[in-house]
Parts: sequence; C-alpha cells; structure tokens
Amino acid sequence: MLRRVAERKGATPAQIALAWLLAQKPWIVPIPGTRNMDHLEENLGVIKVQLTPEDLREIDGALSRITVHGGRMGERYMREVDQTE
Repeated sequence: MLRRVAERKGATPAQIALAWLLAQKPWIVPIPGTRNMDHLEENLGVIKVQLTPEDLREIDGALSRITVHGGRMGERYMREVDQTE
C-alpha cells in the first residue's frame, strides 16, 4: 500500500511513511535513522511530499486492518514504563 501511494506521489515508501507521521499531529516530530547520505537526502525529500485527505484515509484504512501481536517492549522494560492513562 505504501508503494502504491509512493508511486502515485513520485516518492519512496519511506517518504510516505514520514509524511504520514508528520500529518498526524503538529507536535509529532519523526526522528528517522540513517546510515548514509543517500538515506538522509531521501528522508529530507519528505518536505516535497503532500498527502491528500484521500491518501491519509487510504493509509489509515490499511493500518487499521493490521493486527499487532505482542507487547511494545519486552516484559522487563514494560515494568519500567508508566502505563496509566
């Protein structure tokens, strides 16, 4: 699905993922890792990617169909995290 959106937008799947994160809330700041200059340039290219409301609905719809298995972290680390809401 990310590839499909990326092809329509002339972007990479990684750029679509970063653009989706940036579109969620104004205070969300993704911190992508990179090992080389090509990946850094790819990550920075996200500023040229504009996702439409339809794009966001398509991505959100696909994400809603994914079943998450297991915990966010190992049990040892989860004991250290405040899990109250």
